[in-house]
Amino acid sequence: MSHYAKVVEEKVTEVIVAEEDFFDNFIDSSPGEWIQTSYNTRGGVHHNPETNKPDDGTPLRKNFAAIGFTYDSKLDAFYAPKPFSSWTLNETTCQWESPVAYPDDGKIYEWDEDNKEWKEIKE
Repeated sequence: MSHYAKVVEEKVTEVIVAEEDFFDNFIDSSPGEWIQTSYNTRGGVHHNPETNKPDDGTPLRKNFAAIGFTYDSKLDAFYAPKPFSSWTLNETTCQWESPVAYPDDGKIYEWDEDNKEWKEIKE
């Protein structure tokens, strides 16, 4: 089985699971098109479904589509809505990147858009 995203004016409105031949007889008169997406693709890398670790599989359209995502036909990629105005889209991975790298110290942080920095979450 494969996953397909319904794309209307570059926005994903629905995601279904279907056999490829389903579309041979499926009649959909609503606007938009169905585009295949891969559940195992994130950031342009294919992940093993059993281990959730990168493997040698073929990635498809940079990221698994979800409702509200954008489909960019020039990049042939799905990507999430922009989380903050200061973030930029990495066109290689089609994932949003903050202007400051996430700290790599094992602590948990949240983005502070007003100050454009990561703030540690105190438990």
